[in-house]
Amino acid sequence: MNLQLCDSHCHLQDEAFDKDREAVYQRARAQGIGMVVPGYSMITSERAVALASQFELISALIGVHPHDAKEVDAADLETLREWSSDPKVVGIGEIGLDYHYMNSPMETQRAAFGQQLRLARELGLPVSVHSREAERDTLDLLDEVPGIRGVLHCFTGSWEFAEALLSRGFYISFAGPISFKNAQALREVAARVPTDRLLVETDAPYLSPAPWRGQRNEPLRVIRNAEIIAAQKNCSTKEVFAFTMSNAYTLFSRVSCE
Repeated sequence: MNLQLCDSHCHLQDEAFDKDREAVYQRARAQGIGMVVPGYSMITSERAVALASQFELISALIGVHPHDAKEVDAADLETLREWSSDPKVVGIGEIGLDYHYMNSPMETQRAAFGQQLRLARELGLPVSVHSREAERDTLDLLDEVPGIRGVLHCFTGSWEFAEALLSRGFYISFAGPISFKNAQALREVAARVPTDRLLVETDAPYLSPAPWRGQRNEPLRVIRNAEIIAAQKNCSTKEVFAFTMSNAYTLFSRVSCE
């Protein structure tokens, strides 16, 4: 089927969906929403690949989140390389740095991030990057792997950070926080991001947009995030659907258009 919109980052393999995953998928499918499901550990990456094989409109990302960076070893990197041959694996992610929770030491996070960036470049795949309280180190590590393509997922940073990412060829993806009452500064950033570099996501089951804040999120609610973007861009929601869908195809070039 022809897709109308892409939820560029949703964890549909999460246990929060164990009781009704098929129904959640079908609600999104009925609205022509494609889904990119990122891994955040080896187990969840394997589950993402399995979901992509099961559901027509799901593509997978594979990678290890900075929280689990201390677990990454050479065998894991080789396994990720093997999984990348699956045609429904469209990138490496969710990878990056998180200096807020510090579930893995900084140096360990930086090492795992760099290893996975280099793997992505070797494979010719884009990356989906998580960065929390680590903007400078994120940019420095991206600079160490020139030519890497990707997206900063669930962007909540400053215009200066967004501008630095854009100058490196990255896309910026906005999730539920853009709808929150206290997020006017973030909405102003969204207004400045060029339409050919902008994506939308849910990060489900997390970060449900208003008016569902605090509830379990799901891919269908990416429509609400698109509506918020439309208001900032002074365009129609349908136009946001079109340019973010085109951007998803451009970045994640293995995603099927049908």
